[in-house]
Amino acid sequence: MPSAISDLRKDYTLHGLDKGDVSPNPIEQFRIWFEAALVAGVPEPNAMHVSTVTAEGRPDGRIVLIKDVSAAGFVFYTNYQSRKGRDLIERPFAALTFFYPELERQIRIEGRVEKVSAEESDAYFNSRPRGSQIGAWVSNQSTLVDSRDVLESRQRELEAQFDGQPIPRPPHWGGFIVIPDALEFWQGRPSRLHDRIRYRKEGQNWLIERLSP
Repeated sequence: MPSAISDLRKDYTLHGLDKGDVSPNPIEQFRIWFEAALVAGVPEPNAMHVSTVTAEGRPDGRIVLIKDVSAAGFVFYTNYQSRKGRDLIERPFAALTFFYPELERQIRIEGRVEKVSAEESDAYFNSRPRGSQIGAWVSNQSTLVDSRDVLESRQRELEAQFDGQPIPRPPHWGGFIVIPDALEFWQGRPSRLHDRIRYRKEGQNWLIERLSP
């Protein structure tokens, strides 16, 4: 590893964050920071890191796009037979991380996971571009494939099969909702004395706590 990596430094100076600055509702606070990321021109502010746990107890992570945020939780879509899909079905807990370096902010979310309803998955699938709908049928996500030619050949077959007609949602594809019980809003500060405000669910209420950096 080049020694220059250890010399990389950034001092965070843009904002501060205190318990009195945040909304009593963590979902509303998420929306406030998400809108700020949109205004600031953060590339793909809907991109989040999704962490799951494998059958061997190993953590696994990947970047996924969030597709809905409501009082109920955070929704994204995937192949249920993929590695993350199987992880979430068999061990229904996840951690989400959003990072907005332009604003020196990070959001961490933890909670249990459920599938969204078939109707909700259908509605979102029907809103997708036709190419993405075909792609959901083409890919046996996370499985071995001999070459890209196999994928493109299957894509052409399905385009011909569904030509001139609506494309139904594959039964193995749909949404998950992460129902949060903890959210942390991290604001970078000078000298690594960062501000960390955590919401923790206690019964039906949210406790707001400040964490040491």
